Amino acid sequence: MSGLNPHKARTFVDRLEETLIAIMLGLMTLITFANVVARYVFNSNILWGLETTSILFAWLVLLGVSYCVKMTAHLGVDAVVNLLSPPVRKACTLIAVTCCLVYAFLLLKGGWDFWANFANLPATTGRWFPTGFQENYLAKGWYETNDVFMPDMFQFLSNWFNDGERYEKIPRFIPYVMLPIGMGLLFYRFLQAAWAVYTGRQMLIIVSHEAEDAVEEAAAKVKREE
Repeated sequence: MSGLNPHKARTFVDRLEETLIAIMLGLMTLITFANVVARYVFNSNILWGLETTSILFAWLVLLGVSYCVKMTAHLGVDAVVNLLSPPVRKACTLIAVTCCLVYAFLLLKGGWDFWANFANLPATTGRWFPTGFQENYLAKGWYETNDVFMPDMFQFLSNWFNDGERYEKIPRFIPYVMLPIGMGLLFYRFLQAAWAVYTGRQMLIIVSHEAEDAVEEAAAKVKREE
């Protein structure tokens, strides 16, 4: 581990996220296009297409939220903080990212609590912060999606979550697993942002001057065309 280049490791993680996002976008496009062709050319329908696209879109959003924190791509208003001195601006940014961490932690708890029982696992107790795990809960590993069929190569999951009874559709814990994963990544990215702000490598956790840059770019384009 000591011989690894941290910059390369970060680049690999970023590229992995970008690749997953691109794959999801590509699959959504292909499935939607195939469904249109099937409907209007062959008067048929890909039954599982709509639900699969909805799942991929949800995954894309949950993964994209954390990735945008990493790339400081979330929009925000910096008109007030830019009037402050650098030390005060840094303090305000640290307060803001702390609030974001609390919010992300609550989302992580909620994501786990929603997903856990579908994976035959206990949810956490406590309304806001976890105080333990459920002692009695209804295991929901047998819940299936509506239309997405279960590939034979994944039927081994039925032995783990469905008492050996084969799934006809994919179990819901598969699409729902992106909830705790996505919120965990979001919390991790805010931790990274907080450390970057604290060490002075980053000033804000939002993209700044987005509107000004867009106006200047449009004005420059008009001048070139003239």
